[in-house]
Amino acid sequence: MGLFPQQFIDDLRLQANIVQVVQEYVPLKRAGATYKGLCPFHSEKTPSFHVNPDKGFFHCFGCGVGGDVFKFLELHEKVGFQDAVKMLAHKFGMSLPEPTEGNGDDGRRDAGLREALLKIHEIAAAYFREQLAAAGGSRARQQLADRDVSPKTIEQLGLGYAPASREGLKVRLLKQGFAQGQIVQSGLVVARDNGEVVDRFRNRLMVPICRDTGSVIAFGGRSMVADQLPKYLNSPETPIYSKGRTLYGLNLTKPAIRKLGFVVLVEGYFDFAQLFQSDAAPVVATCGTALTPQQAQLLRRVTSKAILSFDPDAAGQGAAARSCEILVKEGFELNVVVLDQGEDPDTFIRRKGAHQYRERLRSSRPYLEYVINREAGQVDLRSPDGRNRFINKMRVFADLLPDEATKEIFAEKVAFTAGVTDGTVLIQFRKSFRDARTPTRPILPDLGGLKDAEKGLIWALIHNTPSALEALAELDPEDAEYLNGREIFEMARSLHGEPPDLIPSALIQRLSTVNAQLVANIASTAFSPAPPIECIRALKRLRWERDQAAIQREIDRLQQLGATQHGNEIDNLWQRKKDLLHRIEGLT
Repeated sequence: MGLFPQQFIDDLRLQANIVQVVQEYVPLKRAGATYKGLCPFHSEKTPSFHVNPDKGFFHCFGCGVGGDVFKFLELHEKVGFQDAVKMLAHKFGMSLPEPTEGNGDDGRRDAGLREALLKIHEIAAAYFREQLAAAGGSRARQQLADRDVSPKTIEQLGLGYAPASREGLKVRLLKQGFAQGQIVQSGLVVARDNGEVVDRFRNRLMVPICRDTGSVIAFGGRSMVADQLPKYLNSPETPIYSKGRTLYGLNLTKPAIRKLGFVVLVEGYFDFAQLFQSDAAPVVATCGTALTPQQAQLLRRVTSKAILSFDPDAAGQGAAARSCEILVKEGFELNVVVLDQGEDPDTFIRRKGAHQYRERLRSSRPYLEYVINREAGQVDLRSPDGRNRFINKMRVFADLLPDEATKEIFAEKVAFTAGVTDGTVLIQFRKSFRDARTPTRPILPDLGGLKDAEKGLIWALIHNTPSALEALAELDPEDAEYLNGREIFEMARSLHGEPPDLIPSALIQRLSTVNAQLVANIASTAFSPAPPIECIRALKRLRWERDQAAIQREIDRLQQLGATQHGNEIDNLWQRKKDLLHRIEGLT
């Protein structure tokens, strides 16, 4: 039977709010951060069935059943997973894609392509850095100096320069042995209608965009001259890059965000550069697009407090309004900082310094206050018509707020601002609250297909925490690159230094949705896994065997092209393969 693409299942999980789904079968009442009701899977008189919208799962403390939104439908409707997917897609108005057959060869080819694209971007990043340091990059270096970007920051951000050459990067990648088709799929070159293939980025200052793990997956290119359009040219979406699911700079600032407990959200790469360089505040940027729900959910896994710092012009404030609505839906505690007209975070810090910017952050207004003041300033509150338009607009906005208490406070502030003190505003708002939609909750990652070694390591994180953390320190980023448990291991690493007896509960609490449930499920099993260090060795073996297979494919390709022409390359590859074989043998 065909399987639905994992990307579709992830998107559907994003749309299918579990509270909304369960409430169609079970009357629920709010109980702190969760909802509770009588369990539909066993007979009970006292509610022990809980639904956690933040984590995205349900659990009954009476009968022990639990799972995500798909599992709820599977159990309640007595259907399989695929049918549960179809039911949810129909309910939330999402078109079903054509199922694909779970072909192992196709999966391996996809994994091989993603691996090649990551390597292509790694080589491209090095190429752009070389060009910035070369004589031809003098103008780009001067522009960076004019923007007060220090050499240290240039190095930390991996900034580079794409020369005006039409085929410089393409030639470099071809020489590295990549097929032209792969290079086109990377988005770094463009195939024109006449068959010509040229570099996408030419005469541009280059900004690498990374996963939160640090791997380069895309680029943003800024024009070098005033008449070069567009001003910013970004990589297209590829098998390794989705613009709406990536936050620029998160790989660099994630530790600081967690440490300080908040993040400043900015629009541009150079806004980010100045905040990062000056250490003004932990910061991320939106990759030149309006904030998306997926980006908000990615950020929500790191912090629940954000300060929005967008440009004060109309476009910037419009983007701020849209971003705020998304962040409020995701349950963020949100403030807004408004800079002087004509300033953005980049220019403000360069002119007035990081200290003055921090002062603006400290005096930033809570978002609800910002919205009320902004909208009140656009109408005449002295006239009945103006008051009604203001109140109606605020009532619609209140539907976005995450809980009843916040809505009540907001209604009182709206009434005070409008000068209505007879309680009618609160009555109107309460009426609309009953029909307010439940906010969408964070997207859940794909957690299928965990290796036995991953399960063993996760089990040890709960039951043998010190040994597991010691072993986890031996896991290189490359070892974890394609592991489905990567996010769990990264979170566990971030807790290093905490008291070992507190780490299991802290880990489950900080993980998102199914990750937390998966850890709990694995921890509840009675099996005795291998020692953590053996799990690490098994994961390293998987990586080295994957590398070995990739080298063999390259050897085969070069031999087809002609062994005599590529003799040295083939010899080097054979040596690398031999080295990997020795490493693998050394694990036993």
